[in-house]
Amino acid sequence: MRTRVQAVLLVFGILVVAAFAVPLLLFTASDRTQQLVLARSSALDRFASLMDQAAATGDTSAVVTEARRYTQLYGEPLVVTDVRRAPVVQTGGMRAADPAVAPLIDAALRNQTAHPKGPLRPWSRGHRTFAEPAGTGTRVTGAVVMRASVETAARDIARRWAAVLAGAALVALACTALARAATRWVVSPLRRLDRAVGQLAAGLPPEQTSGGGPPELRQLATGFNRMASTVTAALEQQRRLVADTSHQMRNPMAALRLRVDALRTHLPASADRTYNGVTGELDRLENLLDDMLALATAEHRAGELTVTDGTDARCDAAEVALGQHRRWEPVARRAGAGLTTDAPATPVPAACTDHELAQITDILLDNAIKYAGGPGARITLTCGVEGPFAVLTVTDDGPGLDADELAQATTRFWRSTRRTGTTAGTGLGLAIAEQLLTGRGGRLELGPARPRGLRARALVPRATAEGGTS
Repeated sequence: MRTRVQAVLLVFGILVVAAFAVPLLLFTASDRTQQLVLARSSALDRFASLMDQAAATGDTSAVVTEARRYTQLYGEPLVVTDVRRAPVVQTGGMRAADPAVAPLIDAALRNQTAHPKGPLRPWSRGHRTFAEPAGTGTRVTGAVVMRASVETAARDIARRWAAVLAGAALVALACTALARAATRWVVSPLRRLDRAVGQLAAGLPPEQTSGGGPPELRQLATGFNRMASTVTAALEQQRRLVADTSHQMRNPMAALRLRVDALRTHLPASADRTYNGVTGELDRLENLLDDMLALATAEHRAGELTVTDGTDARCDAAEVALGQHRRWEPVARRAGAGLTTDAPATPVPAACTDHELAQITDILLDNAIKYAGGPGARITLTCGVEGPFAVLTVTDDGPGLDADELAQATTRFWRSTRRTGTTAGTGLGLAIAEQLLTGRGGRLELGPARPRGLRARALVPRATAEGGTS
């Protein structure tokens, strides 16, 4: 917006400067041209008067002397003829018989004055020819033709135009500075407001946007600050409620588990099924609390990374993949599945922390073992590079998910019903992974594996040698 507003102001300023400068340039050229015409017309009047006197007295020495002196002084040739077209004086190499001069002499003898038309310009070169009759009234006694150089006048026009253009350039620079200052005054509050909106959208407390700018924008900023305070307080209360609820329920849950475990020795054998059901629900509730707290933390972290620059984080995705394989391979083996890893020997730099990438891998492997694990199941963890991303892929040959289930897989608390009769999972794992990846500028892709199963891909921007993203 700043560029557009500044461009409009600059164009307007340039048009205003041009509206004054162009007429002034034309006026200076026309004025200097008129000065040249008036000066040469005055000289022609002088020679016409001398020729008229010579015609009356028969003595042409005065007009001849003056013509030669004029040409010697100014370098401009003259031709003076009598009424019979006979040359009285010819100077500077110009002759009455010249094709360009003869028509002017004829016109002057018909009592017609010939002055050049059109204003001069700085690039004008050569000469202009003037002609005037000698005599009084309708009695013509001769003709005077002068060839005047325009180079001096053109140089004067060039100097005047340079002064005008220099002044116009200074005014344009002043308009540019004024446009930049006015644009900054108008747009700066909008930029602060835009930054605050981004922070608010990310769930972070926005900075105050008051101060500076037109009154309308200050009023808008005040209203936004009030709204942002209300929204931020509500979001913070919601986040704190989830975190505090998860945290505060840990102690009662721990006490409840101790009491249930203490009852185990006092229960008859017929109560084993009920006891196992209670402990299973306690396990699920503890997992749910852990996942809710992890999701709240992931959402808060993703919001921070959306607004702040988190590109300084860096880890080796290949090393994380190998470490996670060592951790999860015994778990998969106990579930009857085989976990293999394919990671390159060279580092795969990823723009995230190793803890975040390990947490994402934990979620994907845990899901694969839960829903695809079993005798003969095969799970593969691979690491590689795809364009600007480092990619961790977990592939299994389990039942997989259909198109509708894939669309809901990252929805909170959604769990697949493929494993009937089990309560494993809270339905928050993939939502947590997606939040962590989104915060780092990556994404989570779920799709079918071939010939069957599920393929989960975690794409994280690659890190450069300086720690930024590629």
